[in-house]
Amino acid sequence: MKIKNITQCFFAVVLALAVGCKNESKTDVVVAPQQGTANFTRFISVGNSLTAGFADNGLYLAGQLSSFPSIIAAQMKLAGGGEFTQPLFSVAQKNGSGYVRYGGLTATGTPNLIPVTTELGIRGQTTIAGIPVTLYTKFTGDVNNYGVPGIKLRDVKFAPYGNFNGYFERLLPGNAGTNNTTYLDFVTAKDFTFFSNWLGNNDVLSFATSGGTGDALTPKADFNSLYSEVLDKLTAKGAKGIVATIPDVAAAPYFNTVTVAAVLAAVKAQNSLVQALYISTTAGPRIATAEDLIILPFPASSLMGRPTGPGAPIPYGVHPNNPIESRFVLDKDEVALVRDFTSSFNTSIKTLANAKGLAIFDAFEYLNSLKGTGRVVDGVTLNTSYISGKVFSLDGVHLTPMGYAVVANEMMTQINLKYGSTLPRVNLGNYTFLRFN
Repeated sequence: MKIKNITQCFFAVVLALAVGCKNESKTDVVVAPQQGTANFTRFISVGNSLTAGFADNGLYLAGQLSSFPSIIAAQMKLAGGGEFTQPLFSVAQKNGSGYVRYGGLTATGTPNLIPVTTELGIRGQTTIAGIPVTLYTKFTGDVNNYGVPGIKLRDVKFAPYGNFNGYFERLLPGNAGTNNTTYLDFVTAKDFTFFSNWLGNNDVLSFATSGGTGDALTPKADFNSLYSEVLDKLTAKGAKGIVATIPDVAAAPYFNTVTVAAVLAAVKAQNSLVQALYISTTAGPRIATAEDLIILPFPASSLMGRPTGPGAPIPYGVHPNNPIESRFVLDKDEVALVRDFTSSFNTSIKTLANAKGLAIFDAFEYLNSLKGTGRVVDGVTLNTSYISGKVFSLDGVHLTPMGYAVVANEMMTQINLKYGSTLPRVNLGNYTFLRFN
């Protein structure tokens, strides 16, 4: 999903390079690329923003070119795979939806994130049933990468969805207000021989990034039923494929960069009398703990200077009568709820995929393995830290080109294991992790 209004917050420590990581670099034996029992003639990718190549709070040409499906497709081509077409923005509109770039550090040591608002692929705005919709430049022609930022699994059979999501509307022939094609029907309209499916992330992520206030978690039974139907349709004509599980939201820098301890320390440095932060929860205001996750866009400046918030003039966030608003915190009970739903969804994904004989990339397990000191792969240190970790982009949720290359390699490993193919991995050193322009 798209993350907006990223602000500066206590980032000096996250720029230190991780040390002491396990080095996983190795020299691979050169084996001629083969497809094994798979057929890579027409490979399609089904999913959301992570499939589309969304990064740095936007979808733009450079990010699309480094999407994990594009990386995998290039390796499949070495093993007899066909062409892989993405709905790329043109060079003249290369900045697509717009994004943020890294502008160095401010005088206080926080990242300067600069919005890119020129050379966009936006054709206008409209309102459908009271919902504002951004309209992007239409893409016509064949498509292999069906990644649609913002889509949930629960949206795939909703026929009017192409009127409300501008990224999906961009792929459809009709204009917003006239579309009646479901996403599931759209992606399966043309025959294919192999697929990747990374649907389901937004069924928990939209709730989590809103601090538990802006969306609802997809019911577990609905998720299981819909995922089963998706796999039935994707495999109906004998196609093989790979699915990916839903990552742990707490592994993303969006939730683990601005900590309660760091915010409290910064406040106490200005007022030593402050002893705690207070947050708003469904059970009422209480003192924040390390188990509560403050989201990356939290406006830390609100805690200093002029008191703000619903309880003003009481200083914001340092008194129970004016706690930090729920939208800025995924409290520990909400964290437990998200993890419970994620676990259930992932059980459904793995059970249903195993029943179909599909390959599985356990994104939950792999990204959690990058917490802390992380790993060294191809001589590159990888972890989940904001910016310095190299895996997550500037929005703290989506991946960098290097991060997408990591995913591509891990997916190809599982494809090779499942189908006896020999798709060669890519070298991470060939991919960037920080957007300066």
